[in-house]
Amino acid sequence: MVSARRPRVVLVQPRLNMPWVFASAAEAGFDLVVVPRPGDDLSDPPAPVVGVLELDTGDPEAAIAGLRAAHARRPFQGIATFFEAAVPFTALAARELGLPGLPVSVAAAVRDKSAMRMVWTAAGLHSPRFRTITSPRRWSEALDLRFPVVVKPANGFSSIAVSKVDDPAHLELAVVAAWDLTRRQLGGIDAVVVEEFLTGPEYAVEAMGHRGETRICTIGYKGEPQGPYFEEGVYQAPADLPAAAVAAIEREVSAALAAIGVEDGPSHTELRLVDGVPHVLETGARIGGSGVSSYLAKEVAGVDLVADALRVAVGAVPHSHLRPIVARGAAANYIVPCGGQGVIAAVDGLDEVAAHPDVDHVVQMLGPGDTVRPYPDFSGYPAFVLSRHADAKAAVAFHEQLPAMVRISYTEEGA
Repeated sequence: MVSARRPRVVLVQPRLNMPWVFASAAEAGFDLVVVPRPGDDLSDPPAPVVGVLELDTGDPEAAIAGLRAAHARRPFQGIATFFEAAVPFTALAARELGLPGLPVSVAAAVRDKSAMRMVWTAAGLHSPRFRTITSPRRWSEALDLRFPVVVKPANGFSSIAVSKVDDPAHLELAVVAAWDLTRRQLGGIDAVVVEEFLTGPEYAVEAMGHRGETRICTIGYKGEPQGPYFEEGVYQAPADLPAAAVAAIEREVSAALAAIGVEDGPSHTELRLVDGVPHVLETGARIGGSGVSSYLAKEVAGVDLVADALRVAVGAVPHSHLRPIVARGAAANYIVPCGGQGVIAAVDGLDEVAAHPDVDHVVQMLGPGDTVRPYPDFSGYPAFVLSRHADAKAAVAFHEQLPAMVRISYTEEGA
């Protein structure tokens, strides 16, 4: 049961530069105790942060001991995360503290692209044909797939070590590169997934679950990325789709989440439409973009995913399950491309973009002095541009202007 006082929720490794996340928590009546990412500065924390726990989630046993001690001093009512890599730790911590949370086995499955695909294949769902490569020396086990293929670490996220391979002659190099990059960036790897590349437009689906019932909140369009490295570009919601395609996507995503066991809380699912048939690529048991998708869902459908995720974390009913979800406009995220590699000298045009009347937030992650490594290594995204529009066509038109407005230059040494 939720406390009569403001419920306290531990939020594991949030992005501090997303103000709408903290505003939603405050508006919904939650106090947050933050477990920061390494290097985060919380000397002047945003409301409603009431505490900070400096814990090393890379050492789960010690981190949970720290959580347990803090919980004994003043109990938490829930624990949550919007960060993909922290999903397994958060599930484990919820279990150890006796709080609502994702089952540990489900948290492990949604962080394992191989396990995900095996579950979906067994359930008769549409997803790419794939092979799981458990050692870089076993790359040839994927040669029976139809090329081109996509190589990705089983435990990866964002665009880390993901690449498209057009022919068998280049497969070994891509598998070895993915293995080495993932070991360096994520600290370890058990497998690489090689899957057949699907031709078709890509979509992202934001959903909220409660006791096994899934509510689809938004479906957004993500372009038709062709590779070779699948750098994120645009996210425009709602997607301009006929009713039949929307219904097919909702059925497939709901079935995919049920099959893997994501019954409570937020989820972010990516898929491609192939000849009108949705093929699920992967799902995450968290809000898309570490919280970006909550902005989109709120503007497009009036659903506050952050507030609902915190409600689920304390055992309450998410508001998305108490009222109809009604479309009410369009919103978009433009992900500024790196456009090069080396040491960034300048990022120009963001002030001009921020002043545009359709723009609510510009979130900058990379700037002068930061190093952008060549893909398939992943250095992060320079900036997000979050905007509201009258309809999806207006969002597309706005995004078409942005490549000429934002420019990233590199030093001669890195050019």
